[in-house]
Amino acid sequence: MSTITLEKAKTIKTLNNIAQSGLNVFNKEGFTIDNDSESPDAIVVRSFNMHAMEFGSELKAIARAGAGVNNIPVDRCTEQGIVVFNTPGANANAVKEMVLTSLMASSRNLFAGVAWTKTLDGEGEQIPKLVEAGKKQFVGKEIKGKTLGVIGLGAIGALVANDALDLDMDVIGFDPFISVDTAWNLSRNVQRAMSLEQLFAESDYITVHVPLTDDTRGMFNQETFSIMKPGVHILNFSRGELVNEADMQAALEGGQVGQFITDFPNENVLNMKNVVPIPHLGASTQESEENCAIMAARQVKGFLETGNIKNSVNFPNTSLPYTGKRRVAVFHENVPNMVGQITLAVSSLHLNIADMVNRSRGGYAYTMIDLDGEVNGELIPGLEEKIKQITGIVTTRII
Repeated sequence: MSTITLEKAKTIKTLNNIAQSGLNVFNKEGFTIDNDSESPDAIVVRSFNMHAMEFGSELKAIARAGAGVNNIPVDRCTEQGIVVFNTPGANANAVKEMVLTSLMASSRNLFAGVAWTKTLDGEGEQIPKLVEAGKKQFVGKEIKGKTLGVIGLGAIGALVANDALDLDMDVIGFDPFISVDTAWNLSRNVQRAMSLEQLFAESDYITVHVPLTDDTRGMFNQETFSIMKPGVHILNFSRGELVNEADMQAALEGGQVGQFITDFPNENVLNMKNVVPIPHLGASTQESEENCAIMAARQVKGFLETGNIKNSVNFPNTSLPYTGKRRVAVFHENVPNMVGQITLAVSSLHLNIADMVNRSRGGYAYTMIDLDGEVNGELIPGLEEKIKQITGIVTTRII
């Protein structure tokens, strides 16, 4: 008869250049980084498009060193029992600084002014006079006393809102899904918009920090532009697809939108009037890349070692203090009596349950059970196979 044994050494594969500070997290016994592996236990990725990839049966986790997971086939991963992590908040300060920089620079027409000044090259001693004569075309506005609308008050949006208040702006925010943690960190001076329409109507500047979903795709369009103040400035450092580009171009041409600052330029955007196209620099800082890599690596390492899940986009966040006891981690359909069947399988082999936790998310759930017994000793064989026989089980792992 076979026995349940401890898991083999974990293989980590990276699909992009991951900051060394993140890779260093795996510099310990039990982990190997092998970018040629065809069957890694986990993958750490930044922007590599994984939608066409086939995943081996050994793959247990994918960690995105960043917030967006559009490059990962999340639904397919869920069906195969693969945890997908992201790193919310790790790049928040970098994006916040870029938003506020762009907010002030665009309001003062700094980008257009600098571009115009460079055209004076070759004018020699006439440059100072030409600058004085031409600067009036770039007269801008101060942001002090103006209203900033912040859509999405997560890690980035909350930082933007709080710092905009310190710049003497009035701030109005909208986020029907704001978390308790974010609410604690958000200044009470941020006004709450009861609807997007209210925020659109009251804001001089609008910045958006929400994920791309079916509900948010094209949220900036002809209908919403018509609600806004004429000349509003819109900043998009979230996802390009949040904006209907044809409608944006018309709004810029007609002056309904004064300036559009976007971190997602393309051919259409570059041909629009009054656009500030930024080459996707929102989170591109050395500090941000290191923070994201470290956070992604720690989440993968923690999951592989203990089964605990934090910051997953497809599994429920689940934590059970790891005491060194043999642990059973099961991902399964969220249907009645599933936990009962799993515990019955455990007890049928005369194993005692020391502790357990069950969390659900949508149509799936995750259960962890700690068993009494020696970690390095033999337990009753056949447990993993017995659990896998239960209808609705996706993956089972013994830690």
